[in-house]
Amino acid sequence: MTDQTKQSMPAGTAGIVTRRSLLLSLPGLALARRLLGQGQAAPLRVRGLHQVTLAVSDLERSVDFYQAVFGMAVQARHDGKILLRIGDGPHFLALTEAGSEPPSIAHFGLAVENFDVDRVVRALAAHDVTTGGQDEGLSGGPMRVRETTRMGTPELYMGDPNGLIIQLQDPTYCGGGGPLGDRCATPEPAPTSGSIALRGLSHLTINVPDPEATNAFYMRTFGTDIQTYQAASPLMGVGQGVHFLMFIGGQARINHACLSLENFDVDFIQGALEEHGITPRGTGRGGLGPLRHYVTMRMPNRGGAPEGTPELYFTDPDGLSIQLQDVKYCGGGGYLGGACP
Repeated sequence: MTDQTKQSMPAGTAGIVTRRSLLLSLPGLALARRLLGQGQAAPLRVRGLHQVTLAVSDLERSVDFYQAVFGMAVQARHDGKILLRIGDGPHFLALTEAGSEPPSIAHFGLAVENFDVDRVVRALAAHDVTTGGQDEGLSGGPMRVRETTRMGTPELYMGDPNGLIIQLQDPTYCGGGGPLGDRCATPEPAPTSGSIALRGLSHLTINVPDPEATNAFYMRTFGTDIQTYQAASPLMGVGQGVHFLMFIGGQARINHACLSLENFDVDFIQGALEEHGITPRGTGRGGLGPLRHYVTMRMPNRGGAPEGTPELYFTDPDGLSIQLQDVKYCGGGGYLGGACP
């Protein structure tokens, strides 16, 4: 997942335990007592991650790249944005023009059950997320929420305490028309079948100044829980599947996004990436620019397998970092990282 946390596994993570009992283990104990033992406004019910949006310097080049590597069909087209289907959809990777800003992983989406704009806005208000703010991007700024309308389809963007932007939509949202945005035309096939078949989203690793406070906000507001630990860092499970968010220290930004595939095989994936001009990074941490790939081994001190859990990354034409893992990957133990309590 990340090689920035290298402490020992916290007490209470060994053995087969439930997510709730894991939450009550150290260092989640203080957070659990604060959130589970007090009256709190009900969190929004989310099913999982829904989309990831990349702001790129050359939209056509990036579309060509992702379609060539992964064979991703175009699910929808918006003004200055192209949505590429992941697996069978409706999950997608969106590519949009960065304009005068540097390329970035711009925002991500959460799928909200029973999506209704007014209901979601009221629920967010109970967690101190307010409407308003006209000059700070899509959301209006940190702890703000803003509704936009695209051809009659409501789209909702909020800023978390760090100003990171989250799009909140119905689980059926595909970027299309209708009240839920679920009316998409037949996807436009990619020019080639691609070398690697993606199946879904996995997780995002996000830098924030105060990871503990951010974890608490997501638990209160979205009902995330502690899926497992990597060293002392909790992975916040989103929904009932394997999706998660991991918050680590640093200036607020989305560090990398992870996409999943079936039958994860390091040698095969590296060979497929190299067919598209993505070359090995080599040894050391320096020199990581666009179109590089590398593998880190997450060892038992960070919850990995005894021989190490391989975690595979590449950078796209803008140098944006993408991780690839098996569909079973939950950030836990075992060779595929699929062993979580």
